[in-house]
Amino acid sequence: MKILYMIIQSLLMICLFLPGISLADRIKDLASIQGVRSNQLIGYGLVVGLDGSGDMTTQTPFTVQSIISMLGQLGVNLPPGTNLQLRNVAAVMVTATLPAFTKPGQHIDVTVSSMGNAKSLRGGTLLMTPLKGADNQVYAMAQGSVLVGGIGAAAGGSSVQVNHLSAGRISGGGIVEREIPTVVGQGEYINLELNSTDFTTVNRIVDAINSFYPSSAVAVDGRVVQVKAPADTSQRIMFISQIESMDVVPAKATAKVIVNSRTGSIVMNQSVTLETSAIAHGNLSIIINTEPVISQPGPFAQRGETVVTQRSQVEIRTDEGNLMLLPKGADLGEVVKALTAIGATTQDLLSILQALKAAGSLRADLEII
Repeated sequence: MKILYMIIQSLLMICLFLPGISLADRIKDLASIQGVRSNQLIGYGLVVGLDGSGDMTTQTPFTVQSIISMLGQLGVNLPPGTNLQLRNVAAVMVTATLPAFTKPGQHIDVTVSSMGNAKSLRGGTLLMTPLKGADNQVYAMAQGSVLVGGIGAAAGGSSVQVNHLSAGRISGGGIVEREIPTVVGQGEYINLELNSTDFTTVNRIVDAINSFYPSSAVAVDGRVVQVKAPADTSQRIMFISQIESMDVVPAKATAKVIVNSRTGSIVMNQSVTLETSAIAHGNLSIIINTEPVISQPGPFAQRGETVVTQRSQVEIRTDEGNLMLLPKGADLGEVVKALTAIGATTQDLLSILQALKAAGSLRADLEII
């Protein structure tokens, strides 16, 4: 047992010292079958059974109109001009995603979101709501108890809330009523669509498929691979399953630096390198202190009054600038280590990276979001 433990530990150490080895990914993780896609559904409905946390009907007239219309369909006719003051009902938008190959009668999850001024949907029940697609056709019906992942309480003018209370989810709350036809491939071919455009990865996928099925795969462009597949449906499904399970080493990603100017976060991938460059980092601080000074009349003065004035002191401090030389071809670890060594903060890194990109020293795409 001890020998086995030492062998495993040695293998792990070898893996740590071999960062250049690329692990293969399945084609399933790199690409998808053209035409096999999900569709989004949307609907408008009402949530009832709320404990006084629903819409204020005086401020949300569409909720009242929906209630009157629903009651009319159920055979309840309200006198004209009836002023409804309901606090247990909320108007909501219901959204869902219809996966490919979903058949009528199967269940899907739905998300319920308040569109009025309801304080909480906790404990409510969604009434039957038709879910429509982009073609305005009904593809599913949703109904059920809304599960809200939060809690809130209020009393005596004080309130506390945990998580979000205006949106919830109904697991399996939608029933599919209509199937969306999905065609796998066109004629005798199927198309593999890469998740991101990369000519090298496309070429490697073509080589991997042709190594098992010679002359069956052809690269269409930097994102699509056309594969000749069997005409029989069962054989085509088996063929796609075998292709998806093939391992391919994807191409190294494009060097990119993502900068979030709102949060100050910076993310760089392992492909980021630098040309030979030097960075000087220093800070200029201006400190202004203002103190009150009280002036009183001298002793034995016949006339005078106490006067309060302000005295300001201006001090300028210049921190010692640090000059750091970054060698050519520095990788991500060296870049981070060098920038940290000169005491750069997150905001300083934003300016430094922009300056390096402008100077042509940063071998990466700088994207600011």
